[in-house]
Amino acid sequence: MTRPHSVLAFDFGLKRIGIASGDTLTRSAAPLGAVRVGASGPDWERIAREVRALAPGVLVVGAPYNTDGTESPLTHAARRFAAELEQRFALPVHLVDERYSSLEASAALKRRRARGERRRRVRRDDVDSAAAAVILGRFLAGETHGGQ
Repeated sequence: MTRPHSVLAFDFGLKRIGIASGDTLTRSAAPLGAVRVGASGPDWERIAREVRALAPGVLVVGAPYNTDGTESPLTHAARRFAAELEQRFALPVHLVDERYSSLEASAALKRRRARGERRRRVRRDDVDSAAAAVILGRFLAGETHGGQ
């Protein structure tokens, strides 16, 4: 049996990268926000702060596949991001199929707002970090699609 550990997950995008945290003991996931991706790439300092703060045992990156399951140019960019995470932080990185995670996250956020559990409107950063939580939930449920 492996020891419980924290997990940090990323919903990769070309403009923003959503981040979520969770752990293998409770198998829960919570959104942490999103980092901007600029001309020089992701905000690596913010990502490093999150890694230092959580001290995860593993990192998870959503792999964006086409609806038919084939890879897209964004899939390759996400794999490069995953490889960079592994190199920078010397942690195992797992890829998880992230198809429809943003739609699922957006719908859940809108339902919470309609029920009055959420006051402010749903922003793109909110959807990105909630999508990272969906991806992390999938990983914690045992769904992986290859590793880095």
